[in-house]
Amino acid sequence: MSSEAANKWLEKLAREKKGKLKIYIGMSAGVGKSYRMLQEAHNLQRNHINIKVGYIETHGRKETEALVHGLDIIPRRQVFYKGKLLHELDVQAILLLQPQVVIVDELAHTNIPGSKNEKRWQDVLEIIDAGIDVITAINIQHIESINQEVKLITGVEVRERVPDKILQLADEVVNIDLTADELITRLKEGKIYDRSKIEQALTNFFKPEQILQLRELALKEVAGQVERKVDYEVTRDKGLRHEKFLACISSSHATAQHIIRKTARLASYYNSSWYVLYVQTEKESLDKIPLAAQRHLIHNFKTATEAGAEVLQVKANNIAKAIMDVCMEKQVTTVCIGKPHLNLLQVILRTNVFNKLLKNLSINDIDLIILS
Repeated sequence: MSSEAANKWLEKLAREKKGKLKIYIGMSAGVGKSYRMLQEAHNLQRNHINIKVGYIETHGRKETEALVHGLDIIPRRQVFYKGKLLHELDVQAILLLQPQVVIVDELAHTNIPGSKNEKRWQDVLEIIDAGIDVITAINIQHIESINQEVKLITGVEVRERVPDKILQLADEVVNIDLTADELITRLKEGKIYDRSKIEQALTNFFKPEQILQLRELALKEVAGQVERKVDYEVTRDKGLRHEKFLACISSSHATAQHIIRKTARLASYYNSSWYVLYVQTEKESLDKIPLAAQRHLIHNFKTATEAGAEVLQVKANNIAKAIMDVCMEKQVTTVCIGKPHLNLLQVILRTNVFNKLLKNLSINDIDLIILS
């Protein structure tokens, strides 16, 4: 066996030690994600698979609650927080019991302060790393990089979000699809929310035009994930160029968040690795920039890390050179920057930093994307 073949075999063995991840995606609450997960659990149990329910949220829906019976439920972890008894996924119990497969609902959930992991998706990664398969679910509006698109559709910014890298890691992504009419019928029949909340839901989130747009987002996202995985496997086997993105951010909070989200989306589309670079000049040393800016930087780094980026911090006054050095070291194929505040032509003609960067990128066959 050649060394290349041996390495591929070792990589395959290393990958197989991890658990597999299956994600059900829906355009909204009530499409049947939890119901479908429980159906699958019964099917696996009939086939003598050791499957347990780590966390399921039935929302009081009778059809869903009926499917819980007969399955092995792992008791939830009980925590007192601000005088209230709350229940969380018990990750340690799952790791001790070592089932072959575990159901973990509500992937975007934020854990109670003081938990080992801040987010449930981090719990899921820990479980997968232990070699346990996970079946989970999420609504389309909770995916980080399309959060702003959802906000434009619904007028609501969803706070609990899951980074795109989780979808990239998934072995299988399944869309649970319903037409707008079917979903609204389910709502009116009291199969989604309590009857006292139906009218409010119909006038807010469950408007036909919003449901149609969210449905389109969900369909496109799942189709795109499948297509990108196929493309990645084909290009990997053929040894073709793989994209590597570098997002260059400053201490400007709003701009940095925008660049991070858009680059995360691009990296997700190409199923590629990516980096976030912050070049700290003398003007932005810790003793010279305000505390608020420092807090924003830390928050931006956290957002980038959760979204799957490797964060790089470099101290330099020559920004163009620092960017190019990182491009060479990390074999970056595409650099992403924010739109300059000045007229672009003025920037190209008058800004020496930008000029040098353009020239060096061109010489080294590296693409530049200026994000609007």
